[in-house]
Amino acid sequence: MNRWSDFQKGMKDGVPIGLGYFAVSFTFGIMAILAGLNAWQATVISLTNLTSAGQFAGLPLIVGGGSLYELALTQLVINMRYCLMSFALSQKLDRRVPFVHRFFVAFGVTDEIFGVSVSQKGRLSPWYSYGAMSMAIPGWTFGTLCGAVLGNLLPEFWLSALSVAIYGMFLAVIIPPAKKERSVRLAVIGAMLLSTLFRLLPVLREISSGFVIIITTVAIAGLAAWFCPIKEEEG
Repeated sequence: MNRWSDFQKGMKDGVPIGLGYFAVSFTFGIMAILAGLNAWQATVISLTNLTSAGQFAGLPLIVGGGSLYELALTQLVINMRYCLMSFALSQKLDRRVPFVHRFFVAFGVTDEIFGVSVSQKGRLSPWYSYGAMSMAIPGWTFGTLCGAVLGNLLPEFWLSALSVAIYGMFLAVIIPPAKKERSVRLAVIGAMLLSTLFRLLPVLREISSGFVIIITTVAIAGLAAWFCPIKEEEG
């Protein structure tokens, strides 16, 4: 496939991601205004970060006058999983893909973009990632702007519905490959069970959500690679 075809495919797969991001970032826009930021400050944060958990966690630190050290450490812990996802995607890229493409692909990595990218058969084209990002980033950014400007006009039950929309979207990303591949299905179930243990057990539930995601990802991915290895593609 050529670059334009890859880009179009990424755009197509990125449309539901962008719509889901619009719903969630709408809530972030409302929270940012209530916290004391203006609409443009909230919008710039979303445009340059593209991380829901990181932004929601960083907002109280910003408005509360937290130090840059606290803010940086919080973002590092919460978003460290994106490093693991970027490493995984770099293995799917052709070895001839230059660093500049790898850099921008890594910048656009989110849970959902990673999900659709890693499920692509064969080598991943950076132009596919750019296509998905071209839908996801505007959806996240524009949703923040709309939430900051229009959020107070919506009924409360609408806002509650918007806040859970992204979870339904993420299920739509992982369920189809889980139906086709036994290894994916087992990995999803294992991740759910391990996450539940971190939520319920007294000692484990004291671990931050960012580290829980990292530990779960490494543990389940390692077990899946050990018990369900995938042969290297020829050529």
